[in-house]
Amino acid sequence: MRVGVDVSPLRQTGAGTARHVNGLLEALSGRDGIAVEPLAFGGPGRLSSVLRDTGWYFAGLPLAARGLDVLHCTTFRGPLRSLVPFTVTIHDLALVRHPGLFPRWHRLSGGVAIGPVARAASLVLSVSEFTKREAVDLLGVPEKRVRVVGNAVASCFTPDGPAAEGEYVLAVGTLEPRKNLRRIEEAARLAGVELRVVGAKGWGGIESRSWLGTVADEELARLYRGALCLAFPSLYEGFGIPVLEAMACGTPVVTSREGATAEVAGDAAVLVDPLAPEAIAAGLREAIAHRAELRELGLARARAYSWDGVADATVAAWREIA
Repeated sequence: MRVGVDVSPLRQTGAGTARHVNGLLEALSGRDGIAVEPLAFGGPGRLSSVLRDTGWYFAGLPLAARGLDVLHCTTFRGPLRSLVPFTVTIHDLALVRHPGLFPRWHRLSGGVAIGPVARAASLVLSVSEFTKREAVDLLGVPEKRVRVVGNAVASCFTPDGPAAEGEYVLAVGTLEPRKNLRRIEEAARLAGVELRVVGAKGWGGIESRSWLGTVADEELARLYRGALCLAFPSLYEGFGIPVLEAMACGTPVVTSREGATAEVAGDAAVLVDPLAPEAIAAGLREAIAHRAELRELGLARARAYSWDGVADATVAAWREIA
C-alpha cells in the first residue's frame, strides 16, 4: 500500500504535532506492505504558511496524492475533495472550543476549514477518546468514522540518564494562553518552589522570567529527570504529550482533573482544578511528598503507550479505506 503522508508540520513546529509525525514515521519505517511517500510544501516562514493553508492543502496536496492508495493528513488541514481516500488527524479542537485563545489568523485559516475537512475525510483519527468526543460534538463527524490512534514519546525519555541540578518544578509547553502559565507561576510561589519553563515563544502576551526557551529533547529529558514534578494544569489539551514524557522519565505529574490530560494520566498523577492556583499549589506539594509512589505509577502508565501501537492503529485505519 502506497501512502502519501503530509509532513509539512515538521517544517513548522517542534511541538506535539511534530512529535506525533516523527514518532509515526519512525514506527512505519521498514514495515512490510507500507510504502510512505512524504508530501510537503514550502518552509517555516509566514508566506509559506499562508500559501500552504489557503491553497496547497485544498488543491496541491490532493494533486500530489494522485495515484497513491491513501492520503494521510497529519493534522486537521487537508483537502475538501480527493481522488484517493484520505484520513485526517485531529490533535485537539482548542481552536473550535476556545477560539478566543488564538490569534486572528489561526481563527480565520483554521477555524473555517476544520469542520468541512473532517467531514470530507474517509476517516478521522484522534489522539485520545476525549478528542474523539470533541470531534463528534463540535464538528458533527459521525462517531463510526472516528478512530483513536493515540500518542507516545521519543526513546530519549527514560528514567536513566543525566538529571538537571536543583530543586525545581518544571512547566513545558508553548507560551500561549491555554497553557495556564500565569496560574502555574502563582502556584509555584504559593508552594515555595522554583519554577523552570520550557517551550517555544507563542502568542497572547504570555511571558515568564523562568523561561528557558526551547531545548533539544535530550536536554528536556534531563530537565524532566531533575524536576521535583511537572506542572501541567493546562486549560485544554487534545492529549498532553508532556504528561507522558514526564512519566516516562520517572517524574511525578500534576495536571488538570478533566479532559484529555486526565485520560492520559489515569491514576498515575495528581489531578487538580486548573483555574485555582491554590489547588495547583496543593497538587505540587502532594506530588513532591509522594514522589516515589508517583514515579512508579507514572513509569507503568508510560509503558502502556508506544509508537508501534500508534502505527498499528493508523495502518488499520488505512486498510479500512484503501
